[in-house]
Amino acid sequence: MDSYNPSEILDAIKDKRAMMINCANKKGFTSEETIKYSQELDVLINEYQRAAQQFSRPNEEVKFAFNQMVMIWPKAFV
Repeated sequence: MDSYNPSEILDAIKDKRAMMINCANKKGFTSEETIKYSQELDVLINEYQRAAQQFSRPNEEVKFAFNQMVMIWPKAFV
């Protein structure tokens, strides 16, 4: 992603996460496509962290989103 705007990156993270969860539900945790989405999500998260440091202000929306991801992720695969 060429953008360094944390809000845009956060939107991309949300979209990629949804794609990964849908794929895992349809094709399984270890499918090549699910793994590809997971790796792309990792890249976006790292990019977000770099961009957020440049803006150097805490973002409560992101904290909330990541906390929800941690809570929702295991439930999506039960």
